[in-house]
Amino acid sequence: MINEKALNNISYGLFVLSARQGDKDNGCIINTAQQVTVSPLRISITLNKNNLTHSMIEATGEFNLSVLNESAAFDTFTVFGFKSGRETEKFTLDAKRSENGIAYVDGVANTVISARVINSVDLGTHTLFIADVTETVTLNDIPSATYVYYHKNIKPKPQAQKSEGKKWVCTICGFIYDDAKEKIPFEQLPDNWTCPLCLHPKSDFELMA
Repeated sequence: MINEKALNNISYGLFVLSARQGDKDNGCIINTAQQVTVSPLRISITLNKNNLTHSMIEATGEFNLSVLNESAAFDTFTVFGFKSGRETEKFTLDAKRSENGIAYVDGVANTVISARVINSVDLGTHTLFIADVTETVTLNDIPSATYVYYHKNIKPKPQAQKSEGKKWVCTICGFIYDDAKEKIPFEQLPDNWTCPLCLHPKSDFELMA
């Protein structure tokens, strides 16, 4: 028997992954970044293929990883996690940039890591990118925000509301699926259905009291 939620106990960091293609800047929230070797200094990231940032990295081979710190507010996750760069500009014109010309988030991140892709692995719905580190910038010494810290201190707690049907909440991003408002009851959704905000699977939803 496999309980997918058991993997939530693995410790994760939270990052804004950013890229630039032509005059377009974009970024998204990920929790799948880690160092893989020291010499040479390399990191890996895993990214959903549906993200615009994915296609930009695939085309340019470069990205920045902003390590979010504990001062990050929920607004940061709203902009970079719940909105698509296809309809929303994630960075302002005066955004700070590293030597590779790619924007990064300031203030709510304690470190910026610039990297150049050297290899990629197709994982079906996602791609694993392996990259050489080309630059690092230390912004402040505020502790890094972990996945657990985000859920306990940053993400708003869902508020139950009166409804004629059941409500289901995404345990990852907080999106609420209301049976009374949707055409299909949640329990009848196909198993491959994903959250419209964070793209996590149906199994990451819980019934609200």
